Amino acid sequence: MALTGLQIQKLLPKTNCKECGSNTCLAFAMKLAAKKAELSECPYASDEAKKILGAASEPPVKCIELGSEKKLKIGAETVLYRHEKTFVNQTALAVNINDTDSAESIDTTLIAIRDYVLERVGEKLIVDMVGITQKGDNADAFAALAKKAWDTTKRPLVLRSADAKALVTAAAAVKGSGSVLVAATDETAELLKAAAIDNGHSLAVTAADLDGVASLTTKLKDGGFNNLLLCFNTYSLAEQFQTSSIARKAALKDEFKPLGYPSVTFIETDNIFDGTVAATTEVSKYGGICVLLNFDPAQLAPLMTLRLNIYTDPQKPIQVEPKVYPVGEPKSDSPVFVTTNFSLTYFIVSGEIENSGSSAWLVIPECEGMSVLTAWAAGKFSGASIAKFVKSVGLEEQVTTREIIIPGYVAQISGELEESLPGWKVIVGPQEAGDIEGFVKARIK
Repeated sequence: MALTGLQIQKLLPKTNCKECGSNTCLAFAMKLAAKKAELSECPYASDEAKKILGAASEPPVKCIELGSEKKLKIGAETVLYRHEKTFVNQTALAVNINDTDSAESIDTTLIAIRDYVLERVGEKLIVDMVGITQKGDNADAFAALAKKAWDTTKRPLVLRSADAKALVTAAAAVKGSGSVLVAATDETAELLKAAAIDNGHSLAVTAADLDGVASLTTKLKDGGFNNLLLCFNTYSLAEQFQTSSIARKAALKDEFKPLGYPSVTFIETDNIFDGTVAATTEVSKYGGICVLLNFDPAQLAPLMTLRLNIYTDPQKPIQVEPKVYPVGEPKSDSPVFVTTNFSLTYFIVSGEIENSGSSAWLVIPECEGMSVLTAWAAGKFSGASIAKFVKSVGLEEQVTTREIIIPGYVAQISGELEESLPGWKVIVGPQEAGDIEGFVKARIK
């Protein structure tokens, strides 16, 4: 049963030291009860409190840290739907390689995985992991491929084999990489648990049904090992969707700890459309690690974009730093545009200016990450605020032009902006960013 804030407060030191970030121990206790804080944030928690509250305050889905530096995190989720709060750690995307693939194909895929970067709204998105599947019968070759993948990419691996002894060999070959062994059964659990502990890896478990999975995670946790993932034994997309949803609901709503772990799924179909649908389902419905069958940028780009959208905190606008950005190679007499610091607005506008073949200065004042109309309605994007920002960053000393182009949707601020910026002429630009190229060619060039 979950403890209330008042019950938790009785176990805290009651010093109100504020070192945890909360004003009082009661406020911190309320955060613990809501699973919005961790007991480790209290520097004076007693051993008794740690024993009682440690498990009670941890997220219903355990956080698993992967990689040699434990920077890749999955799990730690507290809600079924992101609008309830937010999702925490993104589904890790991996690309699979088989030990029976040709040497040339393996080298090409590993280099592609290592070098792939998708830049979107200021973030650089990469392939998080490499899946290594044993389809042959040579354990040493499987281990050698795992070592090669780790040495080439330095990404944690998802090692999959039906041969537990081959997994043990591969686990030792990439010791310290913080990878995942897939998948332990009731018969192989102890052997693979030892390999995971000795080599610093996590362990995925599997069984014929959810009851079997829950029984196995309980057994391993009671045996002192809890860096676990779930690998469901399903045979269709519908069954996978249903099983993932049941497991997540059991963990979050019923506080059923044996299913409170992130999952790992391999996409098996070689049809790119069916595979993308399956991967989309994993990203949307609780997948911890999704291993794609092949490396295909046409598949990765939409999946990464979808994942970025789903795992963006809806309560925190994505924004760029307020400052004057050069687009292209602007000179002192290059055009000056202005828009808000909402990331999507900035990247779309700067991209359209660049596409026009023109160089320009893009003025981005502080608008708390709001879009143009939202910022204007909130009083964050006005003639006075823009003029104040222009003066504060010394734009008048940086450029010789005295024309500034504003978004067409806020044409009404042009008069106020000219009054606040004496000597400047305000030009009302297009309403839509897609019309910037035509505007530049018609009005500026």
